[in-house]
Amino acid sequence: MTSAELPSFDLVVATVDRTAELDRLLSSLDRQTHRGFRVLVVDQNDDDRIADVVAAHDLDVLRLRSPRGLSRARNVALPHLAANVVAFPDDDCAYADEDLLERVGRRFLDHPDLDGLTGRAVGVAGSSSPSWETDNAILTDDNLWNRAISFTIFLRRGLLTEAGQFDEQLGLGSGTPWSSGEEIDLLIRAVRSGARISYDPQLTVRHEDATLEADELRALGYRDGASVGYLLRKHRYPARVRSRMLIRPLGGAVASLGRGDGARARFHLATLRGRVDGLRGRVK
Repeated sequence: MTSAELPSFDLVVATVDRTAELDRLLSSLDRQTHRGFRVLVVDQNDDDRIADVVAAHDLDVLRLRSPRGLSRARNVALPHLAANVVAFPDDDCAYADEDLLERVGRRFLDHPDLDGLTGRAVGVAGSSSPSWETDNAILTDDNLWNRAISFTIFLRRGLLTEAGQFDEQLGLGSGTPWSSGEEIDLLIRAVRSGARISYDPQLTVRHEDATLEADELRALGYRDGASVGYLLRKHRYPARVRSRMLIRPLGGAVASLGRGDGARARFHLATLRGRVDGLRGRVK
């Protein structure tokens, strides 16, 4: 099988305020063994800071402009999609495995019934957060929460056409309290429509989490928790799922206290508060 037989890819990269990170991502794309891809760079900067960064790489790039907001930027790119498979790498992640697109492409080629693939996020050392599931699975609206993040998602273009746009109430820069979870919202809609999406933890994308102070960690927990609550409410999840999603951070707080990790316990409690407030539709 030659690379030319593999599906083509459109990689949608929303970017704002970053140059060195974007350069690192594009450098990782330079090294991909499968060359059948295009990069749709959706520029949300008010200046031309990324022009030299993009020009420094021998890649097929379509540069678009968008107002700030992650979901808005991705929606700007949707009408321009033309490839078989679409992915949404963050501007500060990297495709560290040089054969990542080749492996993903072969999976889609070998499994025509597959509508999408998701993988796992890893740090520079190759390790993942313990929250990531380690088993292969077909996604359902019940199990997808710890098996996907935007930069590890690969979807057939036809599925995106059917699923519709990203919810602009969600995602960084949305101007709402629900500043994450836009990709989970899309996956919920997709699997509920009958899409077959597989999670493979062996497919990894490098994304190093920032080191946060205690107050920043609590704010992150509350923000992401509120977005999860919004999704549970928006998609009318049953009480058993809502209960589980509230018990989980409470358990994390108890476990953290048992280890003497007060900062992590406060993070889990902030996550719990966010989920409760998101469910209620009001946040502080």
